[in-house]
Amino acid sequence: MDKTDTALIEILQENSRITISELSKKLALSRPSVTERILRLKDKGIIEEFSARISLKGIGRNTVLFIQLSSLKVSPEVFEAMIKKDQDILECHRVTGHINYFIKAAVNNMNSMSLLIDRLLPYGDVNTSVVLKSPVPYRHITPYVED
Repeated sequence: MDKTDTALIEILQENSRITISELSKKLALSRPSVTERILRLKDKGIIEEFSARISLKGIGRNTVLFIQLSSLKVSPEVFEAMIKKDQDILECHRVTGHINYFIKAAVNNMNSMSLLIDRLLPYGDVNTSVVLKSPVPYRHITPYVED
């Protein structure tokens, strides 16, 4: 990866709908060269997908939660199969230490939060934190490039 690839990644994270022609102008490369770089970055698994970032508040998911699940009462496979189906769950991470999973969820109100917690209780001990503020709600990421 070089500085041009890094610049390409930065631009695509800001606007993944940018045209190849616009990318070509911004990067001072030919359109085929830009296309080739994008395909190479996809083939290497650096670009995983192109998607839209949706506002949680915009779709009525006004309450964001971080949930710690510990003392797992079922196998990880059983829990993970269940959690993948729950539409309130945004992220789920199995971690080391005394906590088994960190879960990020978004619900529309306190009643929905209560129902989510009730769904999780059979699987282990649940500790829930409501997000008050997100000073860094999302960050574009770029690779380290050696000079």
